Amino acid sequence: MVDHFDVRLVKLARQGDQESFADLVDLYKDRIFHLAYRMLSNRHESEDIVQETFLRVYKNWHRYDEKQKFSTWLYRIATNLCIDRLRKRKPNYYLDAEMNDQEGLDGYTLIPGDERTPESEYLLSETQQMIHNAIEGLPAKYKSVIMLRYLQELSLNEISEVLDMPVTTVKTRLHRGREFLRKKLQHKVL
Repeated sequence: MVDHFDVRLVKLARQGDQESFADLVDLYKDRIFHLAYRMLSNRHESEDIVQETFLRVYKNWHRYDEKQKFSTWLYRIATNLCIDRLRKRKPNYYLDAEMNDQEGLDGYTLIPGDERTPESEYLLSETQQMIHNAIEGLPAKYKSVIMLRYLQELSLNEISEVLDMPVTTVKTRLHRGREFLRKKLQHKVL
């Protein structure tokens, strides 16, 4: 039923119905934000990706193939924007790293405290943080496939469409990404 609803909204939005476009944005903005946040680990960049994704959708309706699921097209745009953003990034500086001029201090000491909620405590659990760090260390081509498969729960065919590559390539990158994570995490877990 959701797909039928999407198809109706997309058709109306393509014809210029602003309210239908706004409904599509409301329907997908959180999903796109979560995808972007998981790939970029930066709230502001993720918000930018959401805006840029829907701006591109609006400007490129003529490129959308109605035979394809709208969500697949949308995820492809968002994923490509995230990959582009990751490629342009400067090297990361980690908060764990000791500061050169301060003995025993690291970047965490510079961050002001904030109020912890049960939800944020849960999200920052040790195991999740290890997995998150391992995923962050993945090369972009593996990271995008891992994110789409396990965090967005897309099928291999949907990932193939989103990334515009053969399913066999998706399977290979998924396998290599899992192997990379397994090797990185095996000495930390247990």
